[in-house]
Amino acid sequence: MQSITKKYYGTTVLKDVSLEVDQGEIHALVGENGAGKSTLMNVLFGMPVIHQTGGYEGEVYIGGQQVDILTPADAMALGIGMVHQEFMLIPGFTVTENIKLNREKSRPSLLSRFFGKSLEILDMEDMARDSRAALDKLGVGIEEWLPVAGLPVGYMQFVEIAREIDKENVRLLVFDEPTAVLTESEADLFLAAIKKLAQSGMAILFISHRLDEVVAVADRITVLRDGEVVGRLSREEAHLDRIAELMVGRRIERPALPPRAKEPSDDDIILDIRDLMVDMPGERLNGLNLAIRRGEIIGLGGLAGHGKVAVANGIMGLYPATGEVLKAGQPLPLNDPAEVLRQGIAFVSEDRRGTGLLLGDSIEHNIVFTSLQAQDRFLKEGFLPGSMLKLQDSALIRNHALQMIKELDIRCRGPEQPVRTLSGGNQQKVCLARALTLSPEILFASEPTRGIDVGAKSLVLDLLVEFNRKMNMTVVITSSELAELRQICDRIAIIYQGRLVGILEPDAPDVEYGLMMAGGKRAGVS
Repeated sequence: MQSITKKYYGTTVLKDVSLEVDQGEIHALVGENGAGKSTLMNVLFGMPVIHQTGGYEGEVYIGGQQVDILTPADAMALGIGMVHQEFMLIPGFTVTENIKLNREKSRPSLLSRFFGKSLEILDMEDMARDSRAALDKLGVGIEEWLPVAGLPVGYMQFVEIAREIDKENVRLLVFDEPTAVLTESEADLFLAAIKKLAQSGMAILFISHRLDEVVAVADRITVLRDGEVVGRLSREEAHLDRIAELMVGRRIERPALPPRAKEPSDDDIILDIRDLMVDMPGERLNGLNLAIRRGEIIGLGGLAGHGKVAVANGIMGLYPATGEVLKAGQPLPLNDPAEVLRQGIAFVSEDRRGTGLLLGDSIEHNIVFTSLQAQDRFLKEGFLPGSMLKLQDSALIRNHALQMIKELDIRCRGPEQPVRTLSGGNQQKVCLARALTLSPEILFASEPTRGIDVGAKSLVLDLLVEFNRKMNMTVVITSSELAELRQICDRIAIIYQGRLVGILEPDAPDVEYGLMMAGGKRAGVS
């Protein structure tokens, strides 16, 4: 791949990226979330999203010949296979049926002799032999007749790989986070398997956040950051520290933040999380322990899929959670969103358009909605004195909305404007106004700057700092943007595979962040 540049609606996500994989080579592609790895693979595999958004600049060569890959079918015809993070198996089928799907073998039947090939029957024995051969190449002893539905997750990964290598013309095999779902022993088996494949002459492109595995098997490593190649390393040059430093990049200068009346202290813990487990698909927590100090801004960082998003969602009762959470020493009920809100904890969701906002409603209704439901605020007596029936106090709602619009600088025509017509940054300010209306002691803000422009990001971060300083509000920020966390947080907790791997100061060396996010170091756990 030479000089690949890709833009989405004017935003450059890949800039002059070149990548070369030799026959028989294991080539690792690494980078933080958002570095451009997935977009580059979408170009290579001809995914529709690339060509539906204006295509790309640059050239792709396979075996020395320039090719145009417009669809995944084109990629497969050229011998490119891909094993995705998400399994693409049919649970009700056997291992063999999944491996041979869409490449079934058949044999003549009595009817086919008279009515043609379409009435041939499946040659299950021949297909089973092919499946066995593919599995043996990987060195795994999975029975080819077993139903996929009963297999351990790690075995399913091997079935995916076997399906790709069973294809006759595969020359390049791409693995996207292949060991993310594997146990340590399964990961070792997988790494041994791809070494075998490379020794047989197959080119391997290995995308992984597990830097120890990258160093163990890669012949060469390409590092992406912010859509550009920032490093190309040989096996001899590949050291964990060096790769991590390239991935994370230079530290963002920490701006001068307003002073506090009182500094957070380890002696004043407002939220004590003990062995928290959250069953959130794709973001499971596996026993988190974390003590949050009153009045601090603490960041939750880590790679996608490792559980950082599940912390707030689990505590707020949006996904099933077990464990113990103490607020100021008192047990906080889990799996009860209304009670958590009543206990003075507010949440700004990472999905503002899906669960955070009532898009068809007005700004003012969005701002007061949660407070109306959970706190019975903004209500007045009904028509009859002493009646249990209460009505919304429209004047009070309007005055409060106008105050929030002014304080948070929500750019709008007025409080009656539908939220869906606002820009992303102003929608996020409405989410913050709703949370602020609850007068919380603790605010969870999950991906608060996702999908908004640079100027709006700065305003949102400034507001979070203002809430913290003026109201002594404890702010817990979950973000994939490590640079943003380092700008405003007092401490940053790194979560890996559903557990706390360590807590770092914002000005800790880049290499420490890179290593912790890759699970390469455990230190400072509290």
